Amino acid sequence: MPAGRYVEAVTGATFALAPGEALALVGESGCGKSVLASALLGLLPGNAETAGSARLADGLDLLAADERTLARTVRGRRVALVPQSPAAHLTPVRTIRSQLEETVRELTGTRPPALRAAAEAAAGRAAFPASHLDRHPHELSGGLAQRAATALALVGDAPLLLADEPTTGLDRDLVLRTADELRAHTRADGRALLLITHDLAAAERIADTVAVMYAGRIVETAPAGAFFGSPGPRHPYA
Repeated sequence: MPAGRYVEAVTGATFALAPGEALALVGESGCGKSVLASALLGLLPGNAETAGSARLADGLDLLAADERTLARTVRGRRVALVPQSPAAHLTPVRTIRSQLEETVRELTGTRPPALRAAAEAAAGRAAFPASHLDRHPHELSGGLAQRAATALALVGDAPLLLADEPTTGLDRDLVLRTADELRAHTRADGRALLLITHDLAAAERIADTVAVMYAGRIVETAPAGAFFGSPGPRHPYA
């Protein structure tokens, strides 16, 4: 890109996540939340640049890792993503069963005849009904598409789960149910959860800690109880 035309989408974002902890990164659309998640997984456009570090517990710096390392040892295995608009990220011409079986085979090495049962077990972890496994993504409701994407993300038992706007497009009951399920996965499996959302109800339901992003910067970080209760937010935007 020509000199002078770079835009800093995220600046000075600093946070830490412990095993079993859920952190909600909240802010309006366009503030940089999803850019930050994409940076952690090496999914930014080719002309994007990153600085600083993002270290996993074993010391691996995600921002310094090459594509081979990210593809073979990070994505799905150490960091898993529940994407925004899950239906758009599921392969439209393949059934949910075939996508789960492929993911299980790739991440765990499971082979037939155990593969079918392993895929069904993965679906069950995300409360995806076995009766819908042979359906295609366009045959699913928004809630079921979200559960299918969650099932795929949970296959590799990654210690860090990134959930990027997982409640977008869901009705209020499904928002709360999805929030409860994501929190349950965090507690039961001891994995860290980074929830990216502009839905404060979902954040309150899930988070131990809240980080508020405004114009590409984290302007406030607080325990969820203090943020949503007393003394409440401190920053004017928050």
